[in-house]
Amino acid sequence: MKSAYELAMERLEKSAPTIKLNDEQKAQIAEIESTFKARIAEKELFLRGKIREAQQSGNFEEVEQLEKQLAAELRRLQSDCEEKKEKLRSSF
Repeated sequence: MKSAYELAMERLEKSAPTIKLNDEQKAQIAEIESTFKARIAEKELFLRGKIREAQQSGNFEEVEQLEKQLAAELRRLQSDCEEKKEKLRSSF
């Protein structure tokens, strides 16, 4: 007897089959992830340096603005990464 979970997974597999990726496709996705990880790290280093400078100068309004900018940039870059990976997956 199958559990409700197993039955639900079977129905899901029928309606939206799992896509099997080959090694080349996995490498392409890994390349996108690597590129965006580098961009994220670069943006974090730059803005965290600016935040540190603003904190040392006592400009807390600028610190708050830079922290908001950092959060927005990270969300944007992560979203762009997911979008590119999804576009690549749909082309397979």
